[in-house]
Amino acid sequence: MTQLDRIRNFCIIAHIDHGKSTLADRLLEKTGTVDKRQMKEQVLDQMDLERERGITIKLAPVRMKYVKDGKEYTLNLIDTPGHVDFSYEVSRSLAAVEGAVLLVDATQGVQAQTLANLYLALDQNLEIIPVLNKIDLPNADIEARKKEIIQLIGCRPEDVIAVSGKTGENVEALLDRIVDKIPHPQGKSTNSTRALVFDSYYDDYKGVVAYVRVMDGALRKRDKLRMVANRTVADILDVGALKPGFVSTDILETGQIGYVVTGLKEIEGCRVGDTMTLTSAHDVVPLEGYKEVRPMVFAGIFPQEGDNFEELRDAMQRLKLNDSSLTYEPEQSPALGFGFRAGFLGMLHLEILKERLEREFDLSLVVTVPSVAYHLYVRGSDEMTLIKSPIDLPDAGHIERVEEPWAKLDIITPVEFIGSIMTFAQERHGTYKNTEYLSEGRAILKYEIPLSSLIVDFYDKLKGMSSGYASMNYEVFEYRPADIVRMDILVAEEPVEALATFVYRDNAHGAGKRIVNSLKESIPKQQFVIKLQATVGGKVVAGDKISALRKDVTAKLYGGDVTRKRKLLEKQKKGKKKMMAMGKGKVQIPSEAYLNVLKR
Repeated sequence: MTQLDRIRNFCIIAHIDHGKSTLADRLLEKTGTVDKRQMKEQVLDQMDLERERGITIKLAPVRMKYVKDGKEYTLNLIDTPGHVDFSYEVSRSLAAVEGAVLLVDATQGVQAQTLANLYLALDQNLEIIPVLNKIDLPNADIEARKKEIIQLIGCRPEDVIAVSGKTGENVEALLDRIVDKIPHPQGKSTNSTRALVFDSYYDDYKGVVAYVRVMDGALRKRDKLRMVANRTVADILDVGALKPGFVSTDILETGQIGYVVTGLKEIEGCRVGDTMTLTSAHDVVPLEGYKEVRPMVFAGIFPQEGDNFEELRDAMQRLKLNDSSLTYEPEQSPALGFGFRAGFLGMLHLEILKERLEREFDLSLVVTVPSVAYHLYVRGSDEMTLIKSPIDLPDAGHIERVEEPWAKLDIITPVEFIGSIMTFAQERHGTYKNTEYLSEGRAILKYEIPLSSLIVDFYDKLKGMSSGYASMNYEVFEYRPADIVRMDILVAEEPVEALATFVYRDNAHGAGKRIVNSLKESIPKQQFVIKLQATVGGKVVAGDKISALRKDVTAKLYGGDVTRKRKLLEKQKKGKKKMMAMGKGKVQIPSEAYLNVLKR
């Protein structure tokens, strides 16, 4: 048995909150990778943000040793996120392994993201090991959940392993199954070196650190590496494995997963999905990289203090290296100064990125109302322009048509909530396709729906109306014509560019009213009346006023005739009128007001 025959590369895929990280903890414990004294919950979730929210945001590789029938095997595990916004992380993990543990919660059963991640794994022709988790819980229905999995992937009942990530029950049986079922890596140590970069991050002292899967050949310390796509050359300062901390090993051989310290200070030099080889290798055929990820949600990110723009730019560059699904370009706003128009895979992605920028780089930010990207066709021209910001939308007279992205939406729900979910999807302009039944009492509703209806609060509302049981997954598939207009928001008769938004023409009044009401609650009173207006093409569709701050001028009065009181109030009224005649007041909009509109 060669060294290569004893390597098993696999990842864990599941819906959010089905216990991937907890199962990974037990695998680390059973294989003795992490000492019991150093053991803590969610060892592989390194970010404070991941621990606080109880979700995995970044994929995390780790190497374990396991002895079976007297032979020692090397198991390389990649723990993956479960939320739909981070499916790009999952697809990158799957390209670096030969097998996947498909984890299903025995209390909740197959969920929308379980299906989506399973399809991603099947696209890569991976060996699937079905596992039921959380069997220690009193409401776990093992038999019903097994039937769901059998129906889903067509396996036999004995193929499904029932484990408990919390207590460690049956985890050794799972390790044996991983060794038996997952094929060893294919590759030749005699071929030219090729390694797939599946993740990377920037370290102030080490430069760019790349996580790689070596497909052929080997990478050694002090070798000279070359990136195939962008031809960057650098010295390998260190190589090794993650256990889960960095353990230097001098060499990374064929089939292994580990890290490479490149020392590169240029963040663009080592891109995720690129092939790493050596300068001595010639005619290297690059490995198939990843599909270029298409951001779905766009929002402006601006520093609260204008002079922090350089810090924001550096922070965005570093996060881009760590999160390759992020895209951004510089943007200037009259209201907010210099910033970036950034593209995200969804609202959670936007929320996480904002929080990471604020925590890791100590920045205070303003984020504008998110929108999707539209296709714009101008009269007299066949060219299509991609519109990411409401500011870029020209006057209605110049527009031939606007097309918006549509998504295929799968909602998995218990049957008792089908009625309310269908009504809700219809309100959000969804087109019903069909219903499939997973098992007794659970169904998959299939819809086609505009992406703009999904991005802001669809998921939260869906969870609310289904008592937390429904789950969803979506995939953008085409653009269709839509009656989209730009709605401007005026505060004290001055347009606030950061609050401009895309709306459906027939929904303009409702959307305008909602934003105006939100601003009314968030903007503090001034010495004058503040007009709040929502306008479409110069026409006011919704409006309100914030009344002026009024000093109690009659407080010093006691007793006497009511005319004395009236005289003082009239005098105050004249003063206010005079102040209004001097010109409009300037209103400072607090950042909470922007965020309240954003979270509408």
